[in-house]
Amino acid sequence: MNKHNARRRFGQNFLTDPSVIRAIINLIQPKKGENLIEIGPGLGALTTPLLENLDHLTVIEIDRDLVSRLQGKWTPNRLAIVSNDVLNVDFSKFGGKLRILGNLPYNISTPLLFHLLNYTTYIHDLHFMLQKEVVERMVAKPGSPAYGRLSVMLQYRFDMEMMMTVPAHAFNPKPKVESAIVYMVPKYTQPSAVDEPHLSRLVKTAFSQRRKTLRNTLKGMVDQSIFPIAQIDDTLRAEDLSIADYVRLANLTYPGSV
Repeated sequence: MNKHNARRRFGQNFLTDPSVIRAIINLIQPKKGENLIEIGPGLGALTTPLLENLDHLTVIEIDRDLVSRLQGKWTPNRLAIVSNDVLNVDFSKFGGKLRILGNLPYNISTPLLFHLLNYTTYIHDLHFMLQKEVVERMVAKPGSPAYGRLSVMLQYRFDMEMMMTVPAHAFNPKPKVESAIVYMVPKYTQPSAVDEPHLSRLVKTAFSQRRKTLRNTLKGMVDQSIFPIAQIDDTLRAEDLSIADYVRLANLTYPGSV
């Protein structure tokens, strides 16, 4: 089969290091009967060992050349291929208890994570390889420079842990940054927002000028009288608030709440 040249427009960096591949499979521990979906299988570095442990696997791939390669290697009863942009995929159609994994292109990682927030009730767990800096932002705690909108909105829905780092030389072509594996499990009990779109807007506004105090950044969304009711000091900055603080503030400022 002809060599496939990585396409920059798809953010392709193919995993090639056998020891890293083994370590990722050991983290995932795929078992027969589980409902696994791989995003961006590429040349099949993870697909092959996954199918050694599974009867069936679903993959989502946008590159038609790679789709043809995958079709030539496995039959549809072993490998179901969704040829589409993952940001347009409705994950509810795959059933429940989804175990989703993938080596995500850096250019779509954040939009995809926000897309998956719509499907947490269908998800059992997630294993993603992302730019290390993105994973550090995802798992960051309040008060740290890495803590931001991504941290709040993902931690509202998921428990997350950075599992391992992956050096740049594990890929071809070699990226300019290190990667990391993050493990994500949906939260089934958490402080509940009355309206999640309102929570999202509030968090986005709070972090839009993170050097400023909440009194200034949220001036158009939160009346000053609300801060004492929410037990929040309005001289704090966005990075100082916990997820529970944001939920409380969002609930108190949602129209009709007070």
